[in-house]
Amino acid sequence: MQNSALPNLWQQGAVIPLTITDLSDNGDGVGRFEGRVVFVPDTVPGDELEVRLVRVKPGYAHAQLLLIMTPSPHRVRPSCMVADKCGGCQWQPVSYDYQLQAKQNQVVQALERIGGFDLSSAELSGCLSPILAAPEPLRYRNKVTYPLDERHGKVRAGYYRKGTHRLVNLNHCPVQDLRLDPLLAQVKQDIQQRGWTIYNEKTHRGLVRHLSLRVGRRTGEMLLTLVVRNWDLEGLEDQAHLWLRRYPGLVGVTLNRNPERTNAIFGSETRTIAGRDYLEESFADLRFQIRPDTFFQVYTEQAEALMRVIQDHLKLEGNETLVDAYCGIGTMTLPLARQVRQAIGIEVQPEAVAQAQTNAKLNNITNVSFQTGTVESLLPQLGFVPDVVLIDPPRKGCDASVLAQLRLSPAKHLVYVSCNPATLARDLQQLCRTDEELNGGHYKLRKVQPADFFPQTAHVESVAFLERAV
Repeated sequence: MQNSALPNLWQQGAVIPLTITDLSDNGDGVGRFEGRVVFVPDTVPGDELEVRLVRVKPGYAHAQLLLIMTPSPHRVRPSCMVADKCGGCQWQPVSYDYQLQAKQNQVVQALERIGGFDLSSAELSGCLSPILAAPEPLRYRNKVTYPLDERHGKVRAGYYRKGTHRLVNLNHCPVQDLRLDPLLAQVKQDIQQRGWTIYNEKTHRGLVRHLSLRVGRRTGEMLLTLVVRNWDLEGLEDQAHLWLRRYPGLVGVTLNRNPERTNAIFGSETRTIAGRDYLEESFADLRFQIRPDTFFQVYTEQAEALMRVIQDHLKLEGNETLVDAYCGIGTMTLPLARQVRQAIGIEVQPEAVAQAQTNAKLNNITNVSFQTGTVESLLPQLGFVPDVVLIDPPRKGCDASVLAQLRLSPAKHLVYVSCNPATLARDLQQLCRTDEELNGGHYKLRKVQPADFFPQTAHVESVAFLERAV
């Protein structure tokens, strides 16, 4: 019989002891209290803590860290002095070796629990490879985009505090390329001295919304972009030329207009103020032009490593046909095109297709073409059966119509690149199902290779290799 004199500790504001035993997919530490799950940010498996419950549900709660009574052996000193406040990284206090273990486990859990794959079975034993560790877990990001605000008359740039829209001001960031730090610190002062008003998302007033910086890891070329509510920045051209003179690696200053009340960063219009609207980068021994709003993996070296895994697994002989769905600017299409007879890229965004075509010409690759449209509409219109289909969908994974077309396609090899283990496992389950009610054939999972593209965060990239079942 429960003693009514005992306090109810499962309520908001209660202070409880907690041992962290796991990490969630969004990066929080996970512990259990009286059989119920408690999520605590900035904690590490092995930590023995005192926490305060801040959001309580019947079966789980979120808590605030009050005291580390015994630190975990996997806990390290964060490389960032505002790591406990900034929402940019979740795993600064976690040793890098343990980050890799946690990400490998994310993929295992997704494949087994969501995908229904028995990785210990004879058929799948050994199909999951050890995660590709990052050569450098800091100073790797080739692109950063900072929201701006103004406080006590000073312009600030940084990331939002965890779970809020309150800005943490930064003058440098340990995960961005070192060459971007001087721009971050100085450009804020320049904006302030120019008197340009800062956008307020509550009132929808003010002009400058975001500062975006991009660098070619191999070339050192940089782009600076201001995202604004409208074009009226007095003295911008003079300031842009001043920036070009001050920073030798800076090749262009652009202005992007986003007039909407939205959380989306970039709008649809970009103007070049000084220099050019792209930087050049070397990737997989090719030259690429990358614009301010171009999608390009933020960890160049790791993207190249994953490309080598794809090439090594496919063992292309030069007579194959390849289709790269969600091809973007041709980042994967063009390196693979050099190893096949014919390559076709499919991309829904016309601007990305135009950039892909430019990059093909830049590298004199003539056996590739790019088509604008959706995968589900263009794949059945190709007029031939590709030997290899490569897909790299957004984080939400593939739409059901895309999966249906892939099942109908008799391509021998399917390569699925994903930034979300959960949606990857869900889609693989559909592609590998043998149910008679599903149209088309099915695939067999042969290999999954995780890769750490985002050190200090809970995100993990993977590539899965499938073969058409005979």
